Amino acid sequence: MASSEIIFEVLEDPECGYRARALGEDIFTFAATIDELKAMVKEAVECHFDEGEERPRIVCISAV
Repeated sequence: MASSEIIFEVLEDPECGYRARALGEDIFTFAATIDELKAMVKEAVECHFDEGEERPRIVCISAV
């Protein structure tokens, strides 16, 4: 059963712009801009959990 919340740590990356890592889950993604990163995080969460599996209702992005 998934937690109701998932938190992503965001770091600037000189090669790709920004990268995000979920705390407590094996979910990673990257993008050139913060707006693109938000979309990529949403897509990564959707892909990580199987169909029918409960997904977190809240996704937080925390910049470091």
